[in-house]
Amino acid sequence: MGSFEANAWGLFDVLGNVWEWTEDCWNDSYNGAPAFGDAWLSGDCSKRVIRGGSMVEGPDDLRVAFRHGTSSTRRDYRFGFRVARVIREIR
Repeated sequence: MGSFEANAWGLFDVLGNVWEWTEDCWNDSYNGAPAFGDAWLSGDCSKRVIRGGSMVEGPDDLRVAFRHGTSSTRRDYRFGFRVARVIREIR
């Protein structure tokens, strides 16, 4: 299916190409972050979090833990979003 092995959640090829927009508002640290992967909808919501690095970033930026806060109105050829397809086993 993917170019590489699936990660622990069964997802393939999840990093690189474009910075991925998230719903999270920008916060300087993870103090007070919601649990269980819920979107963080408080903080500086004029900035949103982008993650994952793009095709022009170096290896240090190509990981989901690396994030930036950028204006929610900013447009850049390096920014995008990921369309995910869930594959469910039918029994």
